[in-house]
Amino acid sequence: MQRSSSRAALVAVALLTGMAGSALADAKDYEFQLLDKEVKQGQAVISVKLVHKPSGRSIPGAVIFAKRIDMGPESMGEMTAPLEAQPSTEPGVYRFKTELTMEGQWALSLGAKVQGESGTVESKLIVKALP
Repeated sequence: MQRSSSRAALVAVALLTGMAGSALADAKDYEFQLLDKEVKQGQAVISVKLVHKPSGRSIPGAVIFAKRIDMGPESMGEMTAPLEAQPSTEPGVYRFKTELTMEGQWALSLGAKVQGESGTVESKLIVKALP
């Protein structure tokens, strides 16, 4: 009797785990969206929102582990600028302080982990620095 109840418990755990795994969203269901498509050349703060695409909800608490800004869109990928995370008062909005030394298009590349999801959310967003 003990063996059959243990087996039933294992089957129940396997079923629940499978169901929970299929209920989770995929990293492809998330994207960063620019809130600042144009900024002034020089010192700037760029704001982005992390969104769950199917629901449109903003996603707070993501761990951003990769960030870079460069002039790749202008064929100058080696031209980079410092990028420093800043506090935000709005849930799901992530802010970055930078120094854009030239006018033109800059690529903001971000990599993040969303709590409870497997995979990595990756985005490359184009910001225009104006004189």
